[in-house]
Amino acid sequence: MNDPFSTPPATSASPTPAPSPAPSPAAPRAETAPVAAALPAAASMPPDFVYESEHPVLALPFAAVMGETRLAGTGLSATAAYVTIDGALDDRWINHRAAVRLAFDFDGFSIVIPADMRVTGSRRPGEMTLQFTDPLGPHLPQLRHILNSHIAGDLVTMGGFLSYTGPTKPRAARAAETGGIGRRLRSLTLAAASLVVIMVAAGLMLNRATQSYEVRPVFIERDGRDLRATTAGQISYLNPAAKKGEVVFSINSNTGDVLNFQLPCDCQIQVTEGIFEGATVLPVDVILSTFESNLGVRVQTQISIEGLSRIMGGDRAYLDITDAGTLPVTVAITSATTAAAARGDPFVPVTLTVPEGALTPEDIGKSGRLRLSSFWLSDFLSNRGGTP
Repeated sequence: MNDPFSTPPATSASPTPAPSPAPSPAAPRAETAPVAAALPAAASMPPDFVYESEHPVLALPFAAVMGETRLAGTGLSATAAYVTIDGALDDRWINHRAAVRLAFDFDGFSIVIPADMRVTGSRRPGEMTLQFTDPLGPHLPQLRHILNSHIAGDLVTMGGFLSYTGPTKPRAARAAETGGIGRRLRSLTLAAASLVVIMVAAGLMLNRATQSYEVRPVFIERDGRDLRATTAGQISYLNPAAKKGEVVFSINSNTGDVLNFQLPCDCQIQVTEGIFEGATVLPVDVILSTFESNLGVRVQTQISIEGLSRIMGGDRAYLDITDAGTLPVTVAITSATTAAAARGDPFVPVTLTVPEGALTPEDIGKSGRLRLSSFWLSDFLSNRGGTP
């Protein structure tokens, strides 16, 4: 059916028209079609839309049905529809309002969206622009769904028809169910990973709070007895080949006295590294060590005053031997320890006692680190189990 938009709008018919021999003049410009007179005044464009050009015009097939006139669409946006007409648009149709049905013909079914529209002009001959009087009206959700589906590629054109290639409703339900299971699995995995991270961090914090290492290394040596200087001075005589009862070394003290030290046994002698005739020494410095014929093992080190205080406060001590595991040890305080502490030395010498048979002569020469452990949780539980 041909459209009437290239001719002036029809005038309202008179109940009893009078015959006239002369042709009647053209209808006044102010007159409008009857369908337009039944509609309210045109609504203004909402401020959210601002300009029609801000909304993309999509070329998808549709039809605009106005009364008995069906016009093929050339473009569609959220604010306007563009349809074909015969020839140029007559200016007297501008601002004409009518109820329009936008029909979208799919393969096997159709979608019809009713809307109130008005003629706003023409972009070119053979085309007319229909603008939604209320772009935010009840037609918008359905129209936006069709436009978004076309942009996403779910709607494809086949000649004058549309084809829907997106997911069907059952597939969407299964996808939602699978997505729910996937989300639960991801949530459980994330919770498990977070729990592992928390446990590792808690373990590191507990280890850092309850354990510490002494900075001085521990040496495993052959068991023997040390001969130490009893005063500050200078080594004036040193005899590594001395026999029992003979003078093995002498010290010229700072007070001017000469102190001679005799070898107390027939045993092997090992002079401490850095000791020679003329060397200066301080009290409790080890001058030499004596060894019996047996090959015993002893463990010595220097411990900080803070570490010594922790040991005296009940902390446990462990010896971590390089490539040989860990041994529980007891820190033995000697006279040298007491003398060094009395002088205010930051580190004092101590002897470490290991379980019997834990070290053998093959371990002589190895080194390790002294670790102090204060497992306050175990102590707290033990105290809770005792008398209040």
